Amino acid sequence: MKLGLALCGGGIRGIAHAGILKCFEENNIDIYAIAGTSAGSYIAILHAIGFSAKEILNLFKTYADDLVGNDVKDVIFDQMIFNKKIKFDGFRSGGPIEKLFNEIANQKGYKNINEIKMPLAVIATNIKTEKECVFLSKLGKKSKNKEYVYDAEIGISARASSSFSIVFDPCVFKDKILMDGGILNNIPVDEVRNLGADFVIGINFRTTPISKYSNVVDIGMKTLDMMGNKISEYNWKDADMQITVDTDGAGFLDIDKIDYCYESGYKTGSEIVTLLKNNNFFGV
Repeated sequence: MKLGLALCGGGIRGIAHAGILKCFEENNIDIYAIAGTSAGSYIAILHAIGFSAKEILNLFKTYADDLVGNDVKDVIFDQMIFNKKIKFDGFRSGGPIEKLFNEIANQKGYKNINEIKMPLAVIATNIKTEKECVFLSKLGKKSKNKEYVYDAEIGISARASSSFSIVFDPCVFKDKILMDGGILNNIPVDEVRNLGADFVIGINFRTTPISKYSNVVDIGMKTLDMMGNKISEYNWKDADMQITVDTDGAGFLDIDKIDYCYESGYKTGSEIVTLLKNNNFFGV
């Protein structure tokens, strides 16, 4: 039986996916196919090109500012509270993310996504056509009303999938104008199946709690969490196993909680392994 993982987006919380992968590594559980959206795409790409879970954690720590933008909170506050003017096309360029992933992939001898041997899907949204755009490492079954890209640099796929609306400029690729994949598919269970997985685990994050002490950024991120979960509700329910990671209030941009999110993922990974053992899946 071929195991597949569908990794949701969620900003810095995405490192929890690596914690799950760490537990899989320790229990010799092989992943046949993997797909990710936004931060989930980062983990999916890095795993597919051969980085261990611990190496992925170290990369997140080293490049956190580039991956989620440590300055974004301040910029949002300036815009919403002090009405400072910001150009229409976004707060930050996604160029550094594209460059970073191309350099990291080059360390493993990869340039284009179709060179990756592991079945991989990276989810973005083409706001020009209002369709989901899927970057693939291999050709597989295709869903209707989606666009598929097979020949693109790895950095482009990572940038496109994580070009969070307003925060980042759109990613222009050929005739496409691409933004964050979570707009249409935050937990890409369907694309993992299209890649040939027989058993798919869908990973989601618990939404950020709100209290009377929450600021406008917290509330904004909460609403985005809710929308992403609602959009992906049907797709997530199609997973053979639905897993929610509790990151206990860690937000999209909480760089100081990288270790905590990773450990939360590892704890969840242990629970997944126990479920697999109890049901005698994959010989675990």
